[in-house]
This record gives sequence, C-alpha cells and structure tokens, in this order.
Amino acid sequence: MFSITVRDHIMIAHSFRGEVFGPAQRLHGATFLVDATFRREQLDDDNIVVDIGLATQELGAVVSELNYRNLDNEPAFAGVNTSTEFLAKVIADRLAERIEKGALGEGARGLAGLTVTLHESHVAWASYERAL
Repeated sequence: MFSITVRDHIMIAHSFRGEVFGPAQRLHGATFLVDATFRREQLDDDNIVVDIGLATQELGAVVSELNYRNLDNEPAFAGVNTSTEFLAKVIADRLAERIEKGALGEGARGLAGLTVTLHESHVAWASYERAL
C-alpha cells in the first residue's frame, strides 16, 4: 500500500459534558496538528498516490471551516462532545466528500483509504481511518 500525508492545523474552543472529562467540561481551547494520509494499492498513471498540492489545498479548506471557532456554538455539533476522535472523523468524512466530488482530481478516485490524525500534543493523538 502506498501513502502520502499532508499536514495543517486548527485552533478551536469547546467544552465537554460528562464527569469523565473533569475540568475539560469548562470552555477551553485546543490546537491540533492535523495529518491526512491518503492510501492506494497501485500508483496512478502519473506514479503518484494523489496530487500533494491538491491534497494540501483541500485539507486546508476543510480545517478552515473549523478553525478559530467555538464548536459549542456550531449548529452541526449541537449536543455533541467534540472529542479529538470525533473531530478526526468529521475531517475525514468532509475530505472524503471532496474526493467523491472530484476536488482532488480524477486520479484520486483510485484511492483506497484515508486516515486523519489529530495531534493534541507531542505525546497524545487520535485517528480515524476510513475506506474510500
């Protein structure tokens, strides 16, 4: 399996519901490094997994929809604990929609999978992996 990874970052604010979250139940900020890894079994006709420039551009577009937002105020996340794991899935699904619509080029239609990893710090991160 071949893969490429592109990176961006987001800064958000949010709070959590539930005792398991302790002090994170209060409004707090988070900054995440966001890695998107695109996979395919065979390289395309240009001998690439996907155009890195387009992958970077589309990841940037997806994270810009979340960047500098208080997620508690976003209607799409009403009543939802926007955990790191949950946000990784949101970003992966939004990237997958863009791939399906052709935003990463026709060659991207041969992608087998996508993994999005949000790094909370240098010692903790969460990922969501999906088929395409």
